[in-house]
Amino acid sequence: MIARTIEIVVGVVLVVLTLRDVFDTVVVPGESRGALRVARRLLVVAVPIWKWARRSKRAVSTSFAPAILMGSFLIWMGLLLLGFGLAAYALSDWFSPSPDFQQALFIAGSALCTVGLSGIEAHGPARWVLVFGGFSGLSVLTMAVTYLLEVQEGISRRDSGILKLTTAAGEPPSALGLLERYADLDSPEEIRRVLYRGRDWCASVLQSHASHPTLIYFRSASVGAGWPATLGAMMDLALIIELLIDDPGSRAPAVLLRSEGLRLIDELTRVIGLDPLADDTTGASVPQLCARLAAAGYKLRPSIDALAFADRRRRHGACVRAAAAHLGTTAAPLLP
Repeated sequence: MIARTIEIVVGVVLVVLTLRDVFDTVVVPGESRGALRVARRLLVVAVPIWKWARRSKRAVSTSFAPAILMGSFLIWMGLLLLGFGLAAYALSDWFSPSPDFQQALFIAGSALCTVGLSGIEAHGPARWVLVFGGFSGLSVLTMAVTYLLEVQEGISRRDSGILKLTTAAGEPPSALGLLERYADLDSPEEIRRVLYRGRDWCASVLQSHASHPTLIYFRSASVGAGWPATLGAMMDLALIIELLIDDPGSRAPAVLLRSEGLRLIDELTRVIGLDPLADDTTGASVPQLCARLAAAGYKLRPSIDALAFADRRRRHGACVRAAAAHLGTTAAPLLP
């Protein structure tokens, strides 16, 4: 009797923890705060193994993120199967005929998949185990569809911004290339709109990728540069307008974009546990940058602090380079 009671308690606790983790991951905004955190732990374990299997410390293939996504749901369903299987085995006397543990797992799996193929009759409390198992399996499968839709929407919003920026700024994108392109098109005023849209993009990526860390590893479609290069280019753009270009009307959106970008890169590197890499930006590159800006027709500030520019660029450049190296993509160059 004590052993059966322990099996029921362990099964119920396992089911509750699993359902909470699924709900926190799929429905609740932000990273899961449950005890299991299956998706987060699977990423931590799988990334080094995947890179070792590919004999590369840099590249993460396009199939990695979908594999993690499907692996999370398989683990959730496996934990539910084990939990309900333990409960069904503990109540084996209420089944006809009485099942062993392997048969109890099959009964629980049949209930989770709502197919009812076990061929064993349940009585008394055993019936409620199968009913709750059916509800749980149906709920998880429904949330799986919801999760896939959220993932697709998050990737679509992120990649639309990447494609727009690489079209105008080159590949990998650069802030200087974007400024020169708009100057060639006689539309330098469009830069301010880019700043506003860039801030919206950062907020959208932060909300989706921090809530679902698997999105960080989905590769961008049709472009070689990933989201780290796009983020780096937008933060370089904000820093150039803030410290080098004399445009008071664009300074406020530039400062806000850079703040939003720093928040984004800090949060995502924290989620996947990355340490910043050394950034080689120095004050010596600022005169060349200013010369190209002046040649493109931009009015520069009367006094420019090259060392302050390099110091602030290293602040976000180190995190952007770490993310790009982790994903096997390129970072945004300051001087293309």
